[in-house]
Amino acid sequence: MRFFLSPPHMSGKELTYIKEVFKSNYIAPLGEYVNRFEESIKNYTKSQNALALNSATVALHLALRVSGVKQGDIVLASNFTFIASVVPILYLKAKPVFIDCDESFNIDIALLKKAIKESKKKPKALILTHLYGNAARMKEIVKICKDEKIVLIEDAAEALGSFYNGKALGTFGKFGVYSFNGNKIITTSGGGMLVSPNTKKLEKARFYSTQAREPFLHYEHKDYGYNYRLSNVLGAIGVGQMEILEERVIKRRQIYEWYKELLSPYFTFLPELNNSRSNRWLSTALINFNENKLFTKQKCIKAKHKNLKINPKILKLIDDLKEQGIESRPLWKPMHAQAVFKDEKAYINGNSEFFFKNGICLPSGTALNENDIKEICEIIIKSIEG
Repeated sequence: MRFFLSPPHMSGKELTYIKEVFKSNYIAPLGEYVNRFEESIKNYTKSQNALALNSATVALHLALRVSGVKQGDIVLASNFTFIASVVPILYLKAKPVFIDCDESFNIDIALLKKAIKESKKKPKALILTHLYGNAARMKEIVKICKDEKIVLIEDAAEALGSFYNGKALGTFGKFGVYSFNGNKIITTSGGGMLVSPNTKKLEKARFYSTQAREPFLHYEHKDYGYNYRLSNVLGAIGVGQMEILEERVIKRRQIYEWYKELLSPYFTFLPELNNSRSNRWLSTALINFNENKLFTKQKCIKAKHKNLKINPKILKLIDDLKEQGIESRPLWKPMHAQAVFKDEKAYINGNSEFFFKNGICLPSGTALNENDIKEICEIIIKSIEG
């Protein structure tokens, strides 16, 4: 049997809903199930408004645009993340400034304050990623953004089902974004959702997402937009997936605990922040972790391509797992080390580089059972001890 990193896991209801879509012939664009999908997200997260889109990346793009981000504006962003979290900044020809992470994998508060203080131009927005489903320090970050009048956009693409102080991640800022890509905790095969408490801004995003068409019989355009909406077929899958989201979160958290129990002598598993619940989208583990290694640097640099060398034990482990048909991968390579962001400003402390070099993402699909995890862990232990 092959174990993938995070494969889709259907409930069975999705096909029933898809058949209803085909029966109605409202395949695309939009339709009843897109509306139902948006309502289900609003109900689960307690968001006031939701907009179903064809990816989380375009949701971030729309959030930046309706926030007034323009060419040359400064947008602060998480350094330790996937490129899709930050590349929409480039769509608008704005300037990213990357902020390194703390032990939660998320933005370091001290570096965030330093970046704001030293910025020659007032930052317009902050894209904050909740990495691997882990909550960032939202109380402090929300206050900083409010005091500094910076638009807070939460990239909760990996964090649907995660909470901080009982509040859903993605609902603290002016905008929040969720992903339903094929590897996420629930999936529509491809899709995203933009949420916001600001009805006017969300409706402006909705307007842009359908080619900025004016309300006339003919096609009238006073502005330009995009073809960003979700199809009714994918909306039907989303409705079925949302019905079992909480079950999937519970299972992912159980998988994390199984790994932690079996592998703790060999790896460190970072805890959640107090008063938070991570959906544990991916179970991540660190080798050679020492808390004294955190926060060793605090400096501003110009980003440049860096050939960061992954710990040989991690590379060997990934290869050994692959030979047995088990998918794993390193943690995200930080943005300041990516060639595409050459010469952009970054505030770093060394944490994201350390995590990238010494971390691994383990198979976390919710169809895995305890015996599967034991089998995987036996191979991991053999690789590490060998």
